[in-house]
Amino acid sequence: MRTSANTPEACPALVLNADFRPLSYFPLSLWSWQDALKAVFLDRVDVVAQYETKVRSPNFEMRLPSVVSLKTYVSHARTPAFTRFNVFLRDRFTCQYCGSPERDQLTFDHVIPRSRGGRTTWENIVAACSGCNIRKGGRMPEVAHMIPAKKPRRPTMFELNERGRAFPPHYLHESWQDFLYWDTELEP
Repeated sequence: MRTSANTPEACPALVLNADFRPLSYFPLSLWSWQDALKAVFLDRVDVVAQYETKVRSPNFEMRLPSVVSLKTYVSHARTPAFTRFNVFLRDRFTCQYCGSPERDQLTFDHVIPRSRGGRTTWENIVAACSGCNIRKGGRMPEVAHMIPAKKPRRPTMFELNERGRAFPPHYLHESWQDFLYWDTELEP
C-alpha cells in the first residue's frame, strides 16, 4: 500500500526524549499520527516541528506533528533485552564467522553447542550466516576451525543505540535531521 505525502498515514512523528534525543535510533522511535495527536491532546509532549498536512474536524484544524518531545524524561533500560534483533545489532548484522553482511541470510549460532552444554545467553550466541551455521553444526569452534571474530558479550544500551545509528531508516523527513545527527562532527 502506497500513501500520498498529503495523507496522515504518510506522516509519522519522530519521538524525542525530554533531552531532545530520540528514544531509540534502531528501530527509530516513531509514532503514528494518531498516537502523536493523542499525546498532544493529553499534554504529554511538546510539538517541535510540523508537517504541512492538516487534519480537520467540523470545528478544529491542526497541522500534524513531525517531531514531538516528551515532557517527562524516560530513563533507558540499563540492560538491553536479549532478542535476535539485538544480537544482530550487537554484531553489526554481520556473520561472526565469515564476515558476510547478507542480512537476509543471518541466523544465530550457539558458540558452544547446546548439545555440549551451551546456553542461550548473550555470552554464547553470535550472528551467523546460514552457511556458516550449517558448516559449524554441533561442533565446538576449535574443532570446526570457526572462531567468532569477536567474543560474544552482553552489550550496553548505549552500545546498541550507537550501533543503530549506523543503520538509518529508509525514510527520513527533513524536519528530523537536526535531531538525529545533532552530535555528528561538522565539516569546516
